[in-house]
Order: sequence, then structure tokens, then C-alpha cells
Amino acid sequence: MIKVTKTPKIKLNTEKDFNKFFSSYKRIIIKVGSSLLVDKKTRKIRRDWLEAFSKDISSLLSINKEIIIVSSGAIALGRNSINSHNNTLNLQENQAAASVGQIELAYSWKDALEKEKIKCAQILLSPDDTETRRRHLNARATIATLIKSKIVPVINENDTVTTSEIKFGDNDRLAARVAQMSSS
Repeated sequence: MIKVTKTPKIKLNTEKDFNKFFSSYKRIIIKVGSSLLVDKKTRKIRRDWLEAFSKDISSLLSINKEIIIVSSGAIALGRNSINSHNNTLNLQENQAAASVGQIELAYSWKDALEKEKIKCAQILLSPDDTETRRRHLNARATIATLIKSKIVPVINENDTVTTSEIKFGDNDRLAARVAQMSSS
């Protein structure tokens, strides 16, 4: 699993370097944090970054890598829409912000990946979806079907229904669960 928290310091100067670095991986799970996707000041998608990243995804797909993206960003994108006078949002405000931001997040991924002729799908998971056997198997089958169909799954926690007691906490844990679920 590759966790992208800031611009990687790996120097892949040539296509040969790129291919060599990723040669031993068949399936790559990439966790993208809110700080990369969402501009802190404007709370808008960093479209230039996302489009450049989509080109990297296209390069990986061109060398027959299977890609799964675990993306944060829904709450960060939806915060401006929620009328809160506090810097911190309560549970219900976070859930509402996620419901607003998830639409923009999914659209942004779709728009950026489509420019590279890549199809994507949105999957929202809660902790129950990875812990309850039937739901785990259904989610795993969905991911496998998407990958087989050459569609990149973009996965996020379903923040609109999770509560603070059962929440993954951040998408690092979700990415680890997705890696287990998808046999990566």
C-alpha cells in the first residue's frame, strides 16, 4: 500500500525508473489525504494536483497495474457549507459536511480521471462493511468486479452514517482494511 501524505521524494526520472520501481507490484492501493486534495485556505479541490496525479495513475494502468484509491476530503470540502461558528464541528455537523463534500469529491475524481480516459467508481464504506462477513464479502466482490472491468475504485469512509464510537478515525485504517479485503 502506498500512502500519499505529501509529494513523494522518490526520483523517477525516466519511464524505465518508473517501471522498475513498480515492477514487483500487481495491485497498488493509494491513500490520498485531505491535505493533498483540498487547499487549506480556499477549501476547494486542488485541481492541478489532482490532474497531475491522474496522469500518474494513467501511467500505472498503462503498465498493467491494478489501482485502488482511498481518498479523504469530503468533510474538508463540505465544511464551508455548514453554518458553524466554531473551528471544530460536532458529530452531526461533520456528517452533514461529509454529505455535502462527498458529491464534490466524487465529481472531482471522476472529472480528473476521465481526462486520462480512466473510468472510476465511488465506494463508501463504514467499519461494519469491513467487519461483518456478508458485507465484507460483498464489498470485496464489488472491488474485484470493478478492477476486472478496468474501473478504478475510489473509496472513502461513509462519514454521513458513522459515529465517533465506530469511525475508522482516519482513512489510514480504512486503507489497511481495503488492502486486506482486496488481497493486496
